[in-house]
Amino acid sequence: MYAAFRSIGAYVPEKILSNDDLAKLVDTTDEWITKRTGIKERHIAAENETTSDMGVKAAALAIERSGLDKSEIDLVVCATISPDYLCMPSTATIITDKLGLENIMAFDISAACTGFIYALNVAKAFVESGIKKNVLIVGAERLSKITDYTDRTTCILFGDGAGAAVISATEDKSEAIIDVHTGSDGSYAELLMTPNGGSGSIHDHLTAESAGAFMQMKGNETFKVAVRTLTNDVKEILETNKISSDAIKHFVPHQANYRIIKAVGDALELKEEQVVLTVAKFGNTSGASIPMAINDIYESGRLQSGDMMLLDAFGGGLTWGSALVPFSPKK
Repeated sequence: MYAAFRSIGAYVPEKILSNDDLAKLVDTTDEWITKRTGIKERHIAAENETTSDMGVKAAALAIERSGLDKSEIDLVVCATISPDYLCMPSTATIITDKLGLENIMAFDISAACTGFIYALNVAKAFVESGIKKNVLIVGAERLSKITDYTDRTTCILFGDGAGAAVISATEDKSEAIIDVHTGSDGSYAELLMTPNGGSGSIHDHLTAESAGAFMQMKGNETFKVAVRTLTNDVKEILETNKISSDAIKHFVPHQANYRIIKAVGDALELKEEQVVLTVAKFGNTSGASIPMAINDIYESGRLQSGDMMLLDAFGGGLTWGSALVPFSPKK
């Protein structure tokens, strides 16, 4: 039994926060942000819109496009670092309830920007082992809730949104997800983290230092490690599976920073038309980034059945991952 990437869906909130809008909040300019990140705008959830609300909208679309009835979904995995609730219940269980799914396994994954690839790896394992047949994986983030809009090093980067995919069992090897590589290194944890609120917090209460409840990043160090790690990981998965970069129809990297994406693309000698870019209009949406980018090429007509996708991500933890995935909608 193999695991096939059957469908994709995404949801983006209506509200747009432009670079010019941010220039009214912190000492920055559209030119400065664009030059260093490639980001022009990001979407922000409505006041009453939760991570699970966005995840449900993306998930419903992915299920509809899969050709399955929602009752056939037997596992829901949600990748998020901005859950509806800090500890419990999991956002996956809330999504499951809002979708009207009953008595199925559901849980969250916390792997930051690599979360969707981690969820893909989990789904692949559950399907190939025969334990589950149709797994819904969701990447959903309301990062605006954990962004400090007085910190110009981070507030220019992050946006909100959700993406989802259905991974299903197949006996056709040509439809199968070829490989998924994932890894982590906790010794770099301090480069990108939200330091307050957990049992490892240096403060007894969130109110002791409210800034500690927001994302904090050491940008220059993170950039260097990201480029090196992503390039090595992608080269390894291609070499392991004896696939050339020319065979990749769509390179779908985590949309964190245009300079990182370009550095990795150049190292792999990828053509411009192979590289999927949505960072300018969505910013960094962490675990939602990759499925939102896949949905973008799907809805624009660029993603066709059989197209080979190379996914690549790097995030807090530190975590990283890559995947070779043919798009295999149900025939």
